[in-house]
Amino acid sequence: MVLALIELALVLAVLGALGVVGWSLWNALRSGGGAVPPPRQRAELAAAIAQARWVPAHDEVDGTTRVLVRRTYTGLDGRPEVLDERVLETFPAQDPAWEARFTEAMSTARFRCAYLNAEEAQ
Repeated sequence: MVLALIELALVLAVLGALGVVGWSLWNALRSGGGAVPPPRQRAELAAAIAQARWVPAHDEVDGTTRVLVRRTYTGLDGRPEVLDERVLETFPAQDPAWEARFTEAMSTARFRCAYLNAEEAQ
């Protein structure tokens, strides 16, 4: 009889421990696991995004030079974050006229950025 009570107490203790662990996991998943930043951090992020600017950029993908404009802001970690990216021109990286095409495309990108930033400032 005493042995049966001890076994029952152990089973209830294990079930209780499982219940506490399950409840903790449920609360962590329901709250998003901390994915939503606190209100102050959200306000700082919103202010940073509101100050986003268009900047000229270029890169090379699969042997093709791309000249583009990017709308960026400085993230809370101090690194640039890209909100939007638009490719203006592409041409082969081995193009004999690469230098002239690149210079012209970057000039166009700078002009487009000035225009887009002026439009958004109004």
